[in-house]
Amino acid sequence: MDWTTGIGEVMTRRAVHALYGGQQQQGISTPANSTDILVFTDPAKGAKYGYDLHEGAREDGIYAYTGEGRLGDQSLTRGNLALLSSVRLGKTIRLFRADRTLATYVGAFTLDDPPYIWQAIPDESGAIRDGIIFNLAPIEAETDRLPSMGREQVIRIETSEWKPPLFDPYALNPLPGSERTASRIEFELQAAFGAWRQAKGHDLRRLRIPIGGNFVEPDLFDATTSELFEAKKSAARKYVRTAIGQVLDYTHNANLLKMEARPAILLPSRPAHDLLGLCASLSIRVYARDGSQFSRLSASE
Repeated sequence: MDWTTGIGEVMTRRAVHALYGGQQQQGISTPANSTDILVFTDPAKGAKYGYDLHEGAREDGIYAYTGEGRLGDQSLTRGNLALLSSVRLGKTIRLFRADRTLATYVGAFTLDDPPYIWQAIPDESGAIRDGIIFNLAPIEAETDRLPSMGREQVIRIETSEWKPPLFDPYALNPLPGSERTASRIEFELQAAFGAWRQAKGHDLRRLRIPIGGNFVEPDLFDATTSELFEAKKSAARKYVRTAIGQVLDYTHNANLLKMEARPAILLPSRPAHDLLGLCASLSIRVYARDGSQFSRLSASE
């Protein structure tokens, strides 16, 4: 049936399922013969299982949502598999904020890229297990109705040891026939660049930069050179444009918190000459793969 519920409308959970179908007890509900998947987020209830540590609205506008499964490692089955398959099957994710028996419709979402990450989370017994954190991007929604990420507002930059991202086919290609090659290129690029810099004795770190009540996590921070990196899987214009906006945002907020940081972009190949000129005008350093090593690019070359 057509979707008839308006954003901000409040109804009982029972009424939602009476109208659209689906499993009433599941956080991810899949009505039969429907183009919609119903997803319910309950901040108060989720806090009992540590979900609030990794679930919430991020500064970049994406909603991080913990997959289903309360005991043991979560897996890409049942509701989690349905959510992961939503784009391929042309289904819309309908997100509700639940409060006991009531549910407020927040809006329509789709999966971001990447669609999910693995994260260590507690289960209902308190044991640490592998959890799935889905990245939900709003299509038409009022995201201010959603809880922010984290229990407390972060007021300082948090640093930790940098570790290369995973880029093995199993982690990036969970469904037969799905294409995660592009992300594999990006993650492998970060890993190779990080190993190259570490071999030169550089101190690489991960940063969590607070912005309002949320935080952002750049791909890599080189503490030796004070360079803060955003990596992209392609040197095509649209990716370089996105990288410019992201890395300027990251460094601006890092500088506001008294951290010396210089913007830098990491690409798999050389971008268009005018883009190098644009980056130079914004004091953004650009690095690209050069055989088994990496080179800093110049618009004058």
